[in-house]
Amino acid sequence: MKKRYIISGIFFLLFILITALMITNNTKVFDDTIYKYIFSLRNDLLDTIFKTITKFGDTITIIIMVFVLLIFLGKENIYKLILTVVTTVLTNQGLKHIIRRIRPEHIRLIKEKGYSYPSGHSMIAIATYGLLIYLVYKNVKNKLLKTILILLLLILILGIGISRVYLGVHYPTDVLAGFTISLPIIILIVGKIDDHFRGNINDKDSSI
Repeated sequence: MKKRYIISGIFFLLFILITALMITNNTKVFDDTIYKYIFSLRNDLLDTIFKTITKFGDTITIIIMVFVLLIFLGKENIYKLILTVVTTVLTNQGLKHIIRRIRPEHIRLIKEKGYSYPSGHSMIAIATYGLLIYLVYKNVKNKLLKTILILLLLILILGIGISRVYLGVHYPTDVLAGFTISLPIIILIVGKIDDHFRGNINDKDSSI
């Protein structure tokens, strides 16, 4: 069995576990503990920082980024980007309307509509910035530059997730669920498209 299926399966099972615990109200202590700690850190500077970071997961920002990337990416990576983003958005909306978890009622620093679980910002962060991490890993030759770019993108993904809790619009388990369900999506889609294009190349080579 390919490693990607094992890794995807592990993350999917984690999502199922988090969801089962949340539905049975067994995540309250965890959510409340993390929530109170993060809320205790609130100040004007962090308010501004996290309000800025969360915008990197907003719909408008993602749409602009997708259009910009479409200009520079080759056909193979365009397929990866479009399929990953579309699948992630549809999965998120489907899960939200099935589970219907109400957003936290604590003081919110920004306005948000819709259901809470799982976090859409966390999922789309994995879909877009996670794909960028993959592209950087595959295409950037300079090891130092590659390491710096990957670390910055990882910090951005985590920052977006934390910002949703800090700003009072998501529970910590919303964010964790968003990460764990979106990782299998990107892993499987990227893997399948890679297999498809490798197969086409191999077919052409064998026909020469």
